[in-house]
Amino acid sequence: MDIIYLGIVVFLIVLALFDLVVGVSNDAVNFLNSAIGAKVARFRTIVLVAAVGVFAGAALSNGMMDVARHGIMMPEYFSFNDVMCVFLAVMVTDVILLDIFNTLGMPTSTTVSMVFELLGGAFAIALLHIAHGATGADGTLLTLGDMLNTEKALSVILAIFLSVAVAFFFGTIVQWVARLVFTFTYRVNGVTTDASGEMGGRLSSSVKIGVFSGIAVTSIIWFLLINGLKSSSLMTPELKAAVNDNAAVILVGGVAFFSVIMTILSSFKLPVLKGVVLLGTFALAMAFAGNDLVNFIGVPLTGLESYNDYIANGNGDANAFMMDSLMGSAQTPPAYLLFAGVVMVLALVFSKKAQNVVKTSVDLSRQDEGDEMFGSSAVARVLVRSTNRMSSRITSLIPQSVRQWTDSRFNSDAAVLPAGAAFDHIRAAVNLVLAGLLVAVGTSFKLPLSTTYVTFMVAMGSSLADRAWTRESAVFRITGVISVIGGWFITAGVAFIVCFLVTNIMFFGSYVAMVIAVIIAVTLIIRSNVSYATQKKETPKQDLIFRDLIRSHDPAERWALLGEHIRECDRQHLQFVMDAYVRMTDAFFYEEYRPLRRLATEIEDQRKQLKRQRRREIIAMRRVDAILAVERNTWYFLANNAIGQMIYCLKRINEPCREHIGNNFLPVSGEYVSSFISLRNEVVRLYERTQRFIAADPTERAAQGFMLQGDQIRSDATSLQASLSRYRKQIIDDIQHNHVNIESMTVFLNIVQESQELLGSLRHAVRGIEPPPHHPSP
Repeated sequence: MDIIYLGIVVFLIVLALFDLVVGVSNDAVNFLNSAIGAKVARFRTIVLVAAVGVFAGAALSNGMMDVARHGIMMPEYFSFNDVMCVFLAVMVTDVILLDIFNTLGMPTSTTVSMVFELLGGAFAIALLHIAHGATGADGTLLTLGDMLNTEKALSVILAIFLSVAVAFFFGTIVQWVARLVFTFTYRVNGVTTDASGEMGGRLSSSVKIGVFSGIAVTSIIWFLLINGLKSSSLMTPELKAAVNDNAAVILVGGVAFFSVIMTILSSFKLPVLKGVVLLGTFALAMAFAGNDLVNFIGVPLTGLESYNDYIANGNGDANAFMMDSLMGSAQTPPAYLLFAGVVMVLALVFSKKAQNVVKTSVDLSRQDEGDEMFGSSAVARVLVRSTNRMSSRITSLIPQSVRQWTDSRFNSDAAVLPAGAAFDHIRAAVNLVLAGLLVAVGTSFKLPLSTTYVTFMVAMGSSLADRAWTRESAVFRITGVISVIGGWFITAGVAFIVCFLVTNIMFFGSYVAMVIAVIIAVTLIIRSNVSYATQKKETPKQDLIFRDLIRSHDPAERWALLGEHIRECDRQHLQFVMDAYVRMTDAFFYEEYRPLRRLATEIEDQRKQLKRQRRREIIAMRRVDAILAVERNTWYFLANNAIGQMIYCLKRINEPCREHIGNNFLPVSGEYVSSFISLRNEVVRLYERTQRFIAADPTERAAQGFMLQGDQIRSDATSLQASLSRYRKQIIDDIQHNHVNIESMTVFLNIVQESQELLGSLRHAVRGIEPPPHHPSP
């Protein structure tokens, strides 16, 4: 059966390649978000800098695989078959978990997922051996403490809590101090960020930026020495000792030297801050590849080494051959590291999922208002209310003059960000430098801090300090942070449980279970990638319009894009109402419960989408001509509220229909159905006409007499309402005088009444369509 194990090793290596791609997609947020969010360079340039860092880190890493070898389990008590079960379960679980998180656009930690998968798999095997009375070399019964390295798992859990809290705290404090020094308006590269164009003093600006950049560059270089190169072959024991013994001299001298250099460069209008951000991007990318490479290839390469040891010394007995060889440290061949570096670089350059994960972190730390990715949660609302009350009490104790001076330093409205930027270069530099320092400090104390946790929480803390979380957006962003943090902890629990179960299945199911697990993993991976590709192709048109609207600086263009966005969203809502109305009534008449249940979820999603659209368009109205916005917003809200009523009509139709069909009550008589279907089709045709009317450009409406068509639609809707009213009275008469089923006819009567309400809302929506707009003054 050695061929089976060879196949497993080959599969582990193939899966490692996919894990490299998925892992880079997930961890790209660590070193890309600051540079992308501040728009320090083109996306291709930022990725190129990060790619060089990734390749350098992979090439310089000596690839120590101690965590996979003996960091979690004690391999002298595990047979070759045991470790192959664990390793295969770890890789299957790891790839699937990471791919799900990336597809959802949620950053997570590859370190935590791998450690807890190893712990879950080793725990499963350890329990099985203990249950069968396994003994050590001295004949004593083995315990979990003997077979597992529990100290490592506890240190990882402790580091999770520390990294989340400490990174957020220091991110907030350091950014707050940096903003007090620089404000949002400062002179850099001979250009001012002040919206009014006022230039600060050249000398004072150069000195401030020079000192700030000197501290930043020194910190980044120190981060490279301590963390980025700590495991490379270049960092010899003698060099490590020299660095540790002269740490104070290196830091003070570095700050002084680089401060002078950066001040001179800044005075000559060179892009110093951009260089700092790109250097920080390179450093974090290098440290990521050098230290986290074990998370992606550690398990497969340890499996390969285990297989080679078994073939050479195992005598064909996989269950009796113990893996004592894994107790020693291993050196990964340089060719493997270089190949892994190439794969990581290609994944970083071509992965669309990496861009999606970066978008989550950048959106949550964005300075200005825009579309929020997350809704609100009860926990976030409680936190915001409590924080507001506490902030009010603290603020009342601070003198008025101090409050005014502090507020003047945080006036973001006076600044102009680069086109498409989420925040400025100062915050980007703070994010990178502070994240690097915290990871370096954690490394010096031998705390396995996750770069994902640290970089994300520093970014959240710095955005909070910059007052990017306004009262209008705080609840959404806190919900987003809670969702991401919750995802991290869920990763640990799910990784442990899933790998525990998969390992048990493989242990008892032997080769058959292993083959099935491989097939399931490949199937899920293919399906996930196909689904993600399809999802990315179906980006809604209104999202693209809103993105262009937010980026535009021309009032006339903004007004045109706002009108286009409103028309596209309204058209989409009407299409949904029309389709849902037909599907809902058909499901009721044909007694189909599942469509009604699905529609309940779709209606709620559509309601949330309408709420999101309303928030978007209110934000957009703040960016157009104020007089024109005030003049037209009444008509906009009339149409928006009418569409909201349509969605509530659908909800009121769906609930009694779903309850009726769910209880298996008698259906409506066929004669009533046929009469209603003809009226329903008239309603649908009226909605189709309205959809074409709304989708038309306002100028075209005026030129082609569309306003007359709007009047005609309202007139036809009134006539159809009268027809439905007569039909409703007929139903009421039949209920009172004829022998009909009361339950079914009551629900049917509700459908007819809500159909009238749908037409009433349609009339209001058509009335709310704006006339041809005036051209706003620039």
